[in-house]
Amino acid sequence: MKYALNTAALAAFSSLALAKEIAPNEELSKSLFASGVRHNQIMSHKTEFWAGRREQGLFNSAQYKSMAADVDYVPCVNGLAELVVGDPLYTFNCSGLDLYDFKSHADLGSNDGEGAGSWGWTSEDGREFVAIAQSDGAAFLEVSKAGKLVYLGRLPQYPDAQPSLWREIKGYKNYIVIGSEAYYHGIQIFDMSKLLDVDPASPVVFNNGDDIFHFNGLPAGRSHTVQTNEELGYAVASGSQPRTDACASGLIFIDLSDLNNLTSPGCASADGYVHDAQCLVYRGPDEKYVGTDICYGYNEDTLTIYNVTDKAAATIISRTSYEGASYTHQGWVLDEQWQQYLVLDDEYDEYDGAGAGAAGYPITYIWDISSLEAPKQTGYYSAKVKGIDHNQFINGDFAYQSNYGGGLHVLDISSIPSDPTGAGVTEVAHFDIYPEDDAEEGGGIIEFVGTWSHYPYFASGYIIINTIERGAYVVKASSS
Repeated sequence: MKYALNTAALAAFSSLALAKEIAPNEELSKSLFASGVRHNQIMSHKTEFWAGRREQGLFNSAQYKSMAADVDYVPCVNGLAELVVGDPLYTFNCSGLDLYDFKSHADLGSNDGEGAGSWGWTSEDGREFVAIAQSDGAAFLEVSKAGKLVYLGRLPQYPDAQPSLWREIKGYKNYIVIGSEAYYHGIQIFDMSKLLDVDPASPVVFNNGDDIFHFNGLPAGRSHTVQTNEELGYAVASGSQPRTDACASGLIFIDLSDLNNLTSPGCASADGYVHDAQCLVYRGPDEKYVGTDICYGYNEDTLTIYNVTDKAAATIISRTSYEGASYTHQGWVLDEQWQQYLVLDDEYDEYDGAGAGAAGYPITYIWDISSLEAPKQTGYYSAKVKGIDHNQFINGDFAYQSNYGGGLHVLDISSIPSDPTGAGVTEVAHFDIYPEDDAEEGGGIIEFVGTWSHYPYFASGYIIINTIERGAYVVKASSS
């Protein structure tokens, strides 16, 4: 998508009642967010909740049955995809997406299971590969032409690190960048082209010596999320604890120009803890910043936009909050070339019953960022199934969202440039990978279960969904 700057349209949008530029509540920001109180509340809740489920055996991925090899695919018919006919735990609510494969974490080489982030890579000859995070490392898979997951091996967590469910992945050229909340883990960088010659009959357990590049310059080795700017050749570690470190859990930059000598040119600490970010060269409508290296930070209670052209002296362009801000989590620009709008999600507004999330349905907040110094939240889209939103990525006219127990939801966002209130946003497909909560009021529970991430960028149209409890799914748009 590329949108020409329409001055008259922008003037009309700025007068919309929903278009708001809200300054953060500085007292609340300091006491609840900058202090780490809210972050610790969420992390503690997740840790205790997941520990309870672990004790109940709900995280034992060996109990889940992978899709049989002789099943071509399972179509979505009358709103259901029945992997095992008559079994409610293998009957998935759906629309517009068919199921091509499911493999449990146990069958994907993990002893602990417990999935998290994921990212894909396409080789020069068009083969499609994906890395999925698990609490004890990352599994490497090829997605066959028929949409089947072919297990090729894994990269264990970094030695001496304890298992952690928090493990995130992003791509850089033919590499993947892996970060984790595990102490002493650091950043692993793995060359996906190593998979090209792996025989699936003999999956490879790669090692943390010769098979990776490693950056160990993080406080306690920890990161909450990772990002990459492929164009400018750097990675970012966000949310590295403790907050008392010099980088204050902000953006820590990693120069990727020499993988044998990974160094950090600096960090962005001015707004403290950054949960997630997207870093891009700016070519949008705000002429003042064209050509600038920009990071959009999702910073607990604000959208914080940084100028990171000078990594040793990054500055804040703007810091803006919104009604119902409970834990600003993640977001993505609609068009990476013409950065006029973005969407973001809040991981705790549904749980807190705050703002637009008060009813318990995941909210997609829409922002007009035509002015990087004065971004405005112009509207929102409310999902149709109760739950919590987690990660979303944009591909063309569509937002692909992992909404925990609600599964994967695909939104047509093509109307946003002409109507940034969100009134024209529609859901065009979904696949619910967590049928355990389907009978709940509103179709789901407001809890941290189900899907963590997905990868929607393969040319084949296959979408990989990584889940906490079960494993990885492959879905694709229905042909009819």
